[in-house]
Amino acid sequence: MEMEIEQLEKVASQVRRDIVRMVHGCQSGHPGGSLGCTEILVALYFEQMKIKEENGKPVFDMNGEGEDLFFLSNGHISPVWYSVLAHKGYFPKEEMATFRKLNSRLQGHPTTHEHLEGIRIASGSLGQGMSAAIGAALAKKLNKDTRTVFVLMGDGEQQEGQVWEAASFAPHHEVDNLIAMIDLNGQQIDGPTLKVMNNRDLGKKYEAFGWEVITIEEGNDMAAVVKGLYEAKSRLGHGRPIMILVHTGMGFGVDFMMGSHKWHGVAPNDEQLAAALGQLEETLGDY
Repeated sequence: MEMEIEQLEKVASQVRRDIVRMVHGCQSGHPGGSLGCTEILVALYFEQMKIKEENGKPVFDMNGEGEDLFFLSNGHISPVWYSVLAHKGYFPKEEMATFRKLNSRLQGHPTTHEHLEGIRIASGSLGQGMSAAIGAALAKKLNKDTRTVFVLMGDGEQQEGQVWEAASFAPHHEVDNLIAMIDLNGQQIDGPTLKVMNNRDLGKKYEAFGWEVITIEEGNDMAAVVKGLYEAKSRLGHGRPIMILVHTGMGFGVDFMMGSHKWHGVAPNDEQLAAALGQLEETLGDY
């Protein structure tokens, strides 16, 4: 289902409210990267990806035949994914109130043993997501399935060796039904990526490995994200996987969280929650 940019922005505003409320509710979780990646996931699920639906509700099966697939590699930003999945109709919105609580299906990192619809692999052990996405993309090619596989990684995650094994594998095997994305917010748990371990020019690195590289300079501008995703899709099927470098802001939408690694994995207190919600419009109703 395609939506207008203004509608997508309204969904994004509600998703951001959900993120800060979920993390506050259990006093645990990762708000910074979740807020920064909101436009990416909203654009994917509400505008770009083809998923199976009946009567306007998604129909989930683990194989995902005949539909686009999404894999979240940086699984600690689960709050944004859970909110998007709930608003898309995979599970009741009220279930977000159980985030990170005992016996909840909504764990801090996504899991599969809890049978949460919309999630196909457990993630959060950084560096593994692209390998899984490549496997899914190859399976689609073997099955003559023409749909696309998407995967999102963090920029700190690019310091993992497995990422570069996968980066070498995909072009060699012409995995040209894959769109990978990197959330370039320049922050990780211990500080700025430039100081922890400088990734240098990721675009040139991926190009040298044989990828087609696209850059979205304004990753928190919904129109720019949608445009970039359309451009990426237009380049599929020509023998090379696609990499989108998405420049986002850590904690985007909440002024006191923006741009600081300190909000990578810290929950807001009561006063901070009130301040954050005061900056975010309630558009779809709080859970």
